[in-house]
Amino acid sequence: MGAGAVAGLVGTAGGITSLVSYPALLLAGVAPLQANIANLVALVACWPGSAVTSQPELRGRGPWLLRWGIVAAAGGTAGSLLLLHTSAGAFGRVVPFLVAAGSLALLAQPWFAARSAWQEGDGRAKALLLPAGLLVLSVYNGYFGAGSGVLLLALLLLTTDPQLASANALKNMVVGAATITSAVLFAVLTRVDWAAVAALAAGLFCGSLAGPWVARRLPPSLLRWLVALSGLALAVRLWLDPSG
Repeated sequence: MGAGAVAGLVGTAGGITSLVSYPALLLAGVAPLQANIANLVALVACWPGSAVTSQPELRGRGPWLLRWGIVAAAGGTAGSLLLLHTSAGAFGRVVPFLVAAGSLALLAQPWFAARSAWQEGDGRAKALLLPAGLLVLSVYNGYFGAGSGVLLLALLLLTTDPQLASANALKNMVVGAATITSAVLFAVLTRVDWAAVAALAAGLFCGSLAGPWVARRLPPSLLRWLVALSGLALAVRLWLDPSG
């Protein structure tokens, strides 16, 4: 439960929940595939806590959340079905590079904002990048998930909202939409280690209540560096030991 609380805090504050939760399940003796499934199911607990605490950032965002939440849910469903029907080996080898790319993109966001047209209203580019990026990352979230939060945060900072706390709140909601559909599929179609899920979910919920509060109060530059460095640390870990 303690690892879940730390993971929920890190994840909903902008970082990578699975940096803590997935390795914690492995250390507890859960097999890698079952740890991945249990982790994805338990992550549902982050959604209500972060939604309650992120009300200031989410106010007036209902239409946006409905539109893109549906896209995220569809992607999460596709990713989970892919996980249940294919080997994770080849995809697992790509994961460290995806996580590292997202972390570096997050560090580069101020440069993009100052020097590119993304934040100045290039509607055609955003209209293509946001749905395509959200769908692909939601598929990834439903398949494995580690690093999807930082990748989605970088995407939303570039396409939707340059304010880190606001983009982080939106990220938590679309991740939640993808995660819920994945959890339902896993519960129906495969074996889930519910004992591991229960302990992890309780901690994740507690941590998620504090995460948006931390994101709102930390200086944006400090939070950006904390998130990016946690992402790079996870990338190195997964590259050195793909099994977790």
